[in-house]
Amino acid sequence: MSDFRGKVEEASARFNKSVAEVTETIEKESADLLNFLNDEVVPAVRQQSSQALRIAAEKLTRLANYMEEQGPRQK
Repeated sequence: MSDFRGKVEEASARFNKSVAEVTETIEKESADLLNFLNDEVVPAVRQQSSQALRIAAEKLTRLANYMEEQGPRQK
């Protein structure tokens, strides 16, 4: 019976070690992912969003100018 108990304790210890290693890896990878998002993705999205807003503003200005040039339509 004690041999069985020893095997169970050994298996439990191996399992706990494996879980701890996986947890450590996940924590490290999560931190790396967050750093990548903050350092690379967020600035790129902000830059592209700013450019898109400037283009939209320019096109809206052109549309407003066009509408003003057309003047009121007669029915």
